[in-house]
Amino acid sequence: MKLVIVESPTKAKTISKFLGKDFIVKSSYGHVRDLPQKEMGIDIKNGFSPEYEIPSKALPRVSELKKLAKKSEKVILATDEDREGEAISWHLEEALELSEKNTERIVFHEITKTAIEKALANPRSIDLNLVDAQQARRVLDRLVGYELSPFLWKKIRRGLSAGRVQSVALRLIVEREREIKNFKPEEYWNINAKLKTKNKNQEEFEAKLSKENGKAFGKMGIKNQEQAEKIKNFLEKSEFKVENISKKEIQKNPLPPYTTSTLQQDANSKLGYSAKQTMAIAQKLYEGIDIGTSGLVGLITYMRTDSLNLSMESLISARKTIEKNFGEKYALSSPRFFKNKSKGAQEAHEAIRPTFPEHDPESLKGYLDSKQYHLYKLIWQRMIASQMASAVLDSVSVDISATQNNSQDNYTLRANGSTIKFDGYLKIYGDKMPVAENILPELEEKENLDLIEIKNEQKFTVPPARYSEATLIKALEEDGIGRPSTYAPTISTIIERKYVDKDENRRLYPLEIGMVVCDLLVEHFEKIVDYKFTAKMEEEFDEIADGKKEWVPVIKAFYEPFHKNLQEKTKEVTKESFQEKLDRNCPECGGDLIVKFGRFGKFIACKNYPNCRYTEKTDDEKKIQEKIEKENGKELCELCGAPMAIKRGKYGMFLGCSNYPNCKNIKRIENKTGVKCPKCDVGEIVERKSKRGRSFFGCNTYPKCNFALWNKPTGEKCPECQSLLVFAAKNKSKCSNKECSFEKEN
Repeated sequence: MKLVIVESPTKAKTISKFLGKDFIVKSSYGHVRDLPQKEMGIDIKNGFSPEYEIPSKALPRVSELKKLAKKSEKVILATDEDREGEAISWHLEEALELSEKNTERIVFHEITKTAIEKALANPRSIDLNLVDAQQARRVLDRLVGYELSPFLWKKIRRGLSAGRVQSVALRLIVEREREIKNFKPEEYWNINAKLKTKNKNQEEFEAKLSKENGKAFGKMGIKNQEQAEKIKNFLEKSEFKVENISKKEIQKNPLPPYTTSTLQQDANSKLGYSAKQTMAIAQKLYEGIDIGTSGLVGLITYMRTDSLNLSMESLISARKTIEKNFGEKYALSSPRFFKNKSKGAQEAHEAIRPTFPEHDPESLKGYLDSKQYHLYKLIWQRMIASQMASAVLDSVSVDISATQNNSQDNYTLRANGSTIKFDGYLKIYGDKMPVAENILPELEEKENLDLIEIKNEQKFTVPPARYSEATLIKALEEDGIGRPSTYAPTISTIIERKYVDKDENRRLYPLEIGMVVCDLLVEHFEKIVDYKFTAKMEEEFDEIADGKKEWVPVIKAFYEPFHKNLQEKTKEVTKESFQEKLDRNCPECGGDLIVKFGRFGKFIACKNYPNCRYTEKTDDEKKIQEKIEKENGKELCELCGAPMAIKRGKYGMFLGCSNYPNCKNIKRIENKTGVKCPKCDVGEIVERKSKRGRSFFGCNTYPKCNFALWNKPTGEKCPECQSLLVFAAKNKSKCSNKECSFEKEN
């Protein structure tokens, strides 16, 4: 008997389908060894040696696997192909006391019969370079976390944490927020002319003012209303003539198949999934879904990758699928290949793609839940589109002169339009395919035109948008910070630590404690949050993985100056520097009142704590409380009749009985939207918080009614499907129904 060990039970079930009675497939349920939870677990003096232990919850599993391994003629370690998977295999080898002679390591990009058989035919030993790279990251992050976090506890408050990549991500969000707050809008004007042809059809179209006396205006060329009105008056008395027509054929090429980063970005922007949610759904699709008579089938390739490569088998299958579903003219004569431009990409891997391109999303819809279906559809469309013919567009650009006989001044307006000549890969997106833009009438050079009206439009420059999860991941990737496996946990960590939150458009913004932590790190631990330095560390991890560097010298070069700086800053930085002193005295002991950070935000306290325990709410907190009292009125406890008081806890403000601890009744504070629930037609939609602290909007009769939305409803209904409209990014509203694409400007 041969024992095959993988990380998850679902993966074990899927793989066992492809193996005969001579194999037994078991799951390790992830890591079987790790650094201890309650101590650093790194022997700094002896070459940063990690002190691994088997967690108590993993002991029964290790015991079972050890017994099976002793009875087996061969143990095959089949964990994931990345550094994390390699490390799990190494830990299994160590924990189960496996002999190298009796142990094999296999890797595969997809969980299919062909891939598993090929992997079994080509076993290898554990790649210790990959293990060392993962170990170096783990050790470095542990050193930073265990030494820097206590510093934050002493100087700001307990419960804070710091990490390499999470601190850089936080810095990006904080700096963007300050950029937005410091932004000063500038006025500019757009001028458009509505024109029509003089022929019998009198076709109408629009052109935008582009030049004055041959010189281009640029975006902000018209700076005020006075200038705009002067130009408008000139144009209203002008004659319009077609001066130049430029026609050209444009090829529009498809995007490459997904990497981890681009999948997370698209799933966030198109489906509203968080990075963490995307990876959890993709994991299930990779490990196997029951699709009826075929049983458990891995539907996508490995989802932690930064490669754009596609296997030749998948390219052949994609071509057949394209010819069958769309016709021969949509298929390529030879495959299209893509080159990865991201830093540190592992080109030996494959892009994320469907394991069987012939399995289109509709054929699997009955076996997938809604989220799995939409993510699979995204992956399938992107991969198939990457191997389809380019779209061909006819682009037309028309320059129109505006002149007056009695004036030497002249203005030029431009009208741009395009039509789809051949839809190519756009065909796969069906009703979501972009339509032709601003189709222009047939015009001839020197043709005179009639003016219908001139429209002046006042505009203001806008600040950069807050980061969404998608744009933050893109920024991290562009700067070479983190790797495919780190993006989702990094974002989850800074949200769970209450350093950042999401607004109603699911954009990330820093909370006050996040800004304080970021400022402290930037001022006193510059390297930790330095973009280039963090990217350089990632490059060094890559070099360790390639066998070009030893991991211990890399850690030592980082740790020694970091530790020395930390010791100096521990003496230099005082807690008082993060406490605002008020010009008031404590009413109980006469001591100074200061503003402190607590677990749930700022509060006012006496400086003589713990001798004096006087506290009060900040002015901002009092304003919030007054607003809540105004909206909700005075409530009495339904259990004891005492007044309900506004209190703050882990998930924000709530109503608690003022007779506490004799009465422990609590209630949610409803942040009302004024929108009636469309599902039960009884309750009202209110803002709520998930267990992880994320805002959403749901019916206040829950659990009787479980209607919920991630975005705030506008109160209007979609004119196409009658679902509620919700606020979206870029000052737009969109339909809350994922199947409906309706959106409009607010």
